[in-house]
Amino acid sequence: MVHMDVHGVGYEVQVTLNTYVTIKDLKDGFLHTYLHIREDAHILYGFSDAAEKEMFLHLLSVNGIGAATARVMLSSVRPDEISRAVVQGNVKLLESVKGIGKKTAERIVLELRDKLSKQSLEANISPLVHNTLELDAFNALLALGIARPAADQAVRKIMSTQPAPENVEEIIKKALKIL
Repeated sequence: MVHMDVHGVGYEVQVTLNTYVTIKDLKDGFLHTYLHIREDAHILYGFSDAAEKEMFLHLLSVNGIGAATARVMLSSVRPDEISRAVVQGNVKLLESVKGIGKKTAERIVLELRDKLSKQSLEANISPLVHNTLELDAFNALLALGIARPAADQAVRKIMSTQPAPENVEEIIKKALKIL
């Protein structure tokens, strides 16, 4: 758990061990958050990258997996490893996580295999988070219904051209032309 100050308001945020290791020495930073609302509590979860948050949400969609279990899984295993294990049906890796038995691991594979096999591992693991122009264009393409891997590849291709586009609209227009 970490405490986050947002313009003078303090929040208690539950984080994975991987996120904690990433942010522990930072004075300022950015967390992808998820507010989990239960009947008895509102709990804020924070993630150092979008891939970890996305995997957390996938795990929550599995019957019998709660937020605490999903956080423990992401503390033990990186999101790309979980995704690979699910797609390949590697129940043993999932079982190696504390609190995950054979039946639960099999249920995770069964319920997430189709969802995760449709996504490109590269696009899921390395989203465009360093350049806000790229990120804005990427999100706009997703909102237009472009598949995540195609949008990621198009934006990266456009940004690698010389001279690089200077505004989001120009990136989106060029990306749509090559898609």
